[in-house]
This record gives sequence, structure tokens and C-alpha cells, in this order.
Amino acid sequence: MVYQGTLSRKRELLVHILFWILTAYFTFVKNPIHARILVPDLFYTTYVIVFVFTFYFHYFIVMKQVFKSFRWVKLLAGLFVSYLFFTGARWLTEQVITGMLFNQTNYINPTFINYMLDNLHYSSMPIIFSSFLWLGIYFIRLLEYNKAILEENKNTEIKFLKAQINPHFIFNTLNNIYSMVYFQSDKSLTAIEKLSQVMRFTTYESQKEKVRLADEINYIQAYIELEQLRHQETGFIHFTSKVENEHIEIPPYILSPLVENALKHGATSGESPIEITLTADNQQLIFKTSNEIGTQKKDKLGGIGLDNLKKRLQIHYPDGHQLNLTRDNNRFTAELLIQLR
Repeated sequence: MVYQGTLSRKRELLVHILFWILTAYFTFVKNPIHARILVPDLFYTTYVIVFVFTFYFHYFIVMKQVFKSFRWVKLLAGLFVSYLFFTGARWLTEQVITGMLFNQTNYINPTFINYMLDNLHYSSMPIIFSSFLWLGIYFIRLLEYNKAILEENKNTEIKFLKAQINPHFIFNTLNNIYSMVYFQSDKSLTAIEKLSQVMRFTTYESQKEKVRLADEINYIQAYIELEQLRHQETGFIHFTSKVENEHIEIPPYILSPLVENALKHGATSGESPIEITLTADNQQLIFKTSNEIGTQKKDKLGGIGLDNLKKRLQIHYPDGHQLNLTRDNNRFTAELLIQLR
């Protein structure tokens, strides 16, 4: 239950409070007209305590683990673990603790088989109630998550067409290429090739739901090289990458907005270069940009925008990402961590 949507943690807490109020009402209020209320004895009280502990053990631990990657075997194993938790907690409470404190035990010399079979019945109620409440909240959030995905896919194409790449970047690059060709520079063919890579990515790859990490890297490298050609410098950007598996798939434009921001707002100086690093394995990806803020430049994320990037990260990696933006003196750093599995 990582995507909260409208059912926030506070509202989830209210659902739980309402659940326990209704449960207590139907359990203890036997006759509401004549105010007949059931007063629990010692072992009814201990059962309620074990009931609550089992309920939340199953809710927070078992169900969460089962639905990380659902399989029926995991579900059956989870139910069995919760049953053992209930049985063990009840034995500890009603056979050990009450025996020590009150000199009373709920079962008198029970056989192992009889005790386990009897508690198979009693444990079913907290486990079933916990499962249904968890599934109800889970499916509400799942429906909202799917709705958010559909809405995002509906708007993505328009957003990309508006924000994939700055038109001034294209015009400036074309003017530079024109000058290179006119003066017969040996860099003109390289510039045309890099611009072709950028345009190919923005035209075709960006329409896909996910692209290979290698394709995103190639786009970033082509973008950087064109910027270097435009400024006629090569030392003001340092890009290093250490990727174990370039076939990892990520949503397009998850990394490049941070690069565009650094290039747009960073100082183009070889003395204080823009640092861009990427490390990735099959478990996680870490992408970091660091730049000195240029004179009279506000370090506000450009490209598809910080809000849009945060929204896409929340949808694609709801509980598996961290985006940290920090400013120390005159240096701006953006670090993005994505859990791939």
C-alpha cells in the first residue's frame, strides 16, 4: 500500500477507529435498548488482547510481505504464520502469564493436537478480519493508482510535446551547425549526428512507457556534447557513469530533467565544472548533478518541471525513490535514488 491517493494515513487510521468501534459495539453491547453490556472476564480479556496483537501482526507484517510479489503459496504460508503467532501468543498469555499472576490457566493439561485444533477456530476471526480490512484499503488505493496511471498516460504526450526540449536549444544548435558547415569545420558531422540522436529520442523513445537505461544515457550524452559544441568548450561538464546492466528499463525523461536544469542554470566554467554521475545495478540507481549557480540565475528546475518530475516519480516508484535538492552557498546539488526492485 505505497500509493496513498485520497486514502491517506490519517484517513486509514480513521477507518481503523471506526472498525474497532463497530466491533466493540457488536461484541459487548448485547441489548442496546436496555443497556445490557457484556463485562469480559479474565480469559475473555486475554483473548481480546491476543486478538488485537494478531490482527495487527497480520495486517502490518504478513499481508504486506505477501503482496510484495503475490503468490498463493506465500498467502497460505502467511496465514499459517499468523495462526502460529495467535496460538503462541495465547499460550504465553493464558497458560503462562495468567498462571503466574492469577494462578489460573484457560486450558487444563491440554494435548498439543487439541490445543492447536481449538485455536485454529479462535484464530480465524482476527486473521480474516485483518485480511479483509487490509484488502479493502489496498484495492481502494490500487483503483486510485490505476486511475492516476491512466490520467498520467493521457497527459504525458502533450506534456512531452511542450517540454521535451527547449526550442531555443534547437535553434541555437542549428545555427552552430550552419556555421560549422559554412566554415567547413570537422565537428559539423558530429554535431549533426548528436542532434539526430536527440531528436530521435524526443520523437520516438519518449512515447514509450519505458526505455532502456542505455537509451537515456545516450540522449544525455548527446545533449551534453551539443551544449559543449554550442559553448565551444569541452571542460565545463564532467559526466561519469558506472552501469552494470544497461538493459534496465526506466520511464523516459526521469534523469534528463536534472541534466537540463544543471546546464540551464549552471555556470559554464572549466574552473568549476558541472558534475554529473550515474551508478546503477539491478537493485538501485543513483543519479546526481552538481553545479555552481550561474550569475543572475535562479536554480529552479526547468524541463518538464520539478512538480511534474515528482509526480511521475510518485506514480512509477511510489515507495522506491528519493529526490534530494540542496543548495550549499553557491552550489546546487540534485540527487535521485531509485529502487529498481
